[in-house]
Amino acid sequence: MKNVISVVLILISVVLFGLRISKSVTLKQNVTGYLKRAADANTIELAEQELTKVINYLEANNITSGYTSILWKTPNEDIDYWYRNLKASQLELQTLQSESALERTNVLIKLRETLVDVGESTKVTVPKGLAVFPDNKLWAGLMFIAILAGFIGIMIPTIAYDKRIKQEMAAKKMQEEN
Repeated sequence: MKNVISVVLILISVVLFGLRISKSVTLKQNVTGYLKRAADANTIELAEQELTKVINYLEANNITSGYTSILWKTPNEDIDYWYRNLKASQLELQTLQSESALERTNVLIKLRETLVDVGESTKVTVPKGLAVFPDNKLWAGLMFIAILAGFIGIMIPTIAYDKRIKQEMAAKKMQEEN
């Protein structure tokens, strides 16, 4: 019975982690992947196409305002600011009239600085927790349950094994004494 409970707990943990990973993959497929492509674009038209894909997805999924925060609101989790910044960048790309290579390049550089953060590595700028928005609190709870279920699921057979080894050692010691 303990083995069944252990397997069920581990399966619950794996399923929850799998679902969370799939949410991250969906975000990459529909948002961060296109933002990176827009940031890397060499032409205004290409950058505008990629940015438009992101904005269309965000609008279709009502990801245009709110916070991804669980406990308190911080600027790096403000979806409204981030979304308005993307819209402003899109408008700038769409209304650029200049044929000057310098001005067009400057707009692309500005776009890249808006879309990616460069540090030790290049990261697309998105609010933390965007993959599970608007259910961030739910997913925090589910991840807690997944960690707890996984831990308990692993500890049950570990404790049973340790108990069995101790019993075997005690039995062996009793045999040696007799």
